[in-house]
Amino acid sequence: MIPSLPHLKESPSQTAGPYVHIGLIPHQAGFDIFAKNFSNVLVGPDTVGERIRIEGRILDGSGAPARDILVEIWQANAAGRYNHPADRQEDKPIDPSFRGWGRTGTDFETGLYTFETVKPGSVIGRKGHRPMAPHVNIWLAARGINIGLSTRLYFSDEAEANAQDPVLNIIEPRERRETLIARREERRGEVVYVFDIRLQGDRETVFFDI
Repeated sequence: MIPSLPHLKESPSQTAGPYVHIGLIPHQAGFDIFAKNFSNVLVGPDTVGERIRIEGRILDGSGAPARDILVEIWQANAAGRYNHPADRQEDKPIDPSFRGWGRTGTDFETGLYTFETVKPGSVIGRKGHRPMAPHVNIWLAARGINIGLSTRLYFSDEAEANAQDPVLNIIEPRERRETLIARREERRGEVVYVFDIRLQGDRETVFFDI
């Protein structure tokens, strides 16, 4: 048993530092050190579901694009099941060609991040077993951010499901929920969901303490 040490003070928080790209997405920083790089492409030729692209900018408190943010996403497949043993929705199939997890960084020039994926299906929540609206979990890390920031992306064309989502419904005031809704666009036959993330200031994105 480890004794408690109340006389010790908490150590200072530490940010990801300026070298997060070299360690986690080295190809973006111009280094080729991994045999297989993690990427922003979650799909393969046989992946089931509607192909979509998620894109957006991450904006600081002044509204300027942050160009050195690490972005990770984790989502269910088109049937609404995660490719993870903790997902017990045995009535839904696992898609072996869909990883469900991706990593990228905001572009050093444009500040844009992108993911190639499929639109997720509805997942049954663990608490209360209520269906959740289709969504994508997002995690951010960068220098200047003491703790990784967690948020969610919901889809603008799922208004009915969004209105019933148990997570969206705990966010007050109600107007704040709109910061989690990605806008659907169609460009040359491609479906794109635009999701800008605001770290501070006017219309700051809702972040979750998880």
